[in-house]
Amino acid sequence: MSLKLLVGCPSPPGWIKTVLADFDAFLQDHADCERKASATAMSLVAKYPNRVEIIPELISIGIEELEHFQQVYDILEMKGLQLAHSIHEDPYIKALMKAKHDGIEEQFLDRLLIASVVETRGAERFKLVAQNTPQKEMVNFYKMLWVSEAKHGHVYVKMALRYFPQDKVLERLKYWVKTEADIIESIPLRAALH
Repeated sequence: MSLKLLVGCPSPPGWIKTVLADFDAFLQDHADCERKASATAMSLVAKYPNRVEIIPELISIGIEELEHFQQVYDILEMKGLQLAHSIHEDPYIKALMKAKHDGIEEQFLDRLLIASVVETRGAERFKLVAQNTPQKEMVNFYKMLWVSEAKHGHVYVKMALRYFPQDKVLERLKYWVKTEADIIESIPLRAALH
C-alpha cells in the first residue's frame, strides 16, 4: 500500500514570518521538540513492550530524533544560545492529546496516528524553513529534517497497519488530519515548530 501523507491545511503564511522574526526562539523550541519526539518513541516502547514487531522501528526513530536534538543543540551552542530554561506546555500537542480516544487499543492506535500527523506537520514546516531562511547554512539542515520527518510520518502509519485493519487506520487517520488542521488554524502563531 502506498501512502501519500499530507497536512489537512497549509501552515498560515504568518507562521514562517513569525519564525524568521525570532529564529533564536524557534531554534530553542526546535531543540525541545526533538527531545520530545525522541521521548515519544521511547515512551511507546515502554508503554507497549508486547508490540515487539515495532520496537526496533521505535528505537530507530528515538535515536534519530536524539541525533537531531544533538544537531540543533550544536547550532544553539555555535550561536551562543542555551536551551530554553523550561519546556513550556505546547498548546498544539495538548489539543491533540485531548482529542484521543479512551480504551487500550483505541489509545494505541491514536498515539501512533498522532505521532504521524505531528511528524507530517513537522516536515511541512521544516520545508518552509528550508525554502525561506536567509541563513544559507540552515537550508541543507532543514531539507534533511523535512525528509526525515516525512519518513517518520509514514513509519508511524505503517506501524498502525501492523495491528489494525487498513480501513480502520485510514478512517482514523482522516479524523486526525482534520483535527490537526483545525488545531493549527486555531492556535496563536509563535516562533515555534507547532
